[in-house]
Amino acid sequence: MGEYAMRQAQRKTAELMDEYGLTASAQTRCLDLISEVGELAKEVLKATDYGNLQEPVQNSRLEQELGDCAFSLLALAEAMGLDAEAALESALGKYRARWRSRGEIGSGR
Repeated sequence: MGEYAMRQAQRKTAELMDEYGLTASAQTRCLDLISEVGELAKEVLKATDYGNLQEPVQNSRLEQELGDCAFSLLALAEAMGLDAEAALESALGKYRARWRSRGEIGSGR
């Protein structure tokens, strides 16, 4: 993703929500994101024959559900007054530092 691309995506998301009056609380946006991630997980399960295939069989539902997750995440960032791109940059820095210090990016065991 190019520099500022996520900010542009967040701005486009905010504009669409404003245009259609899609206001919601941060709590509602968070629950919506969780719901969308669940729908994506269901499509991944189906596309991998419930884990029997290493690589998912590509289909339009995967992309649609991923898009819904992205929209919901950016809508949540807007509802909370957060800059999603800055949050991502911070997370990437954290993961890089963990890799350099421990050879893994997980938060610990």
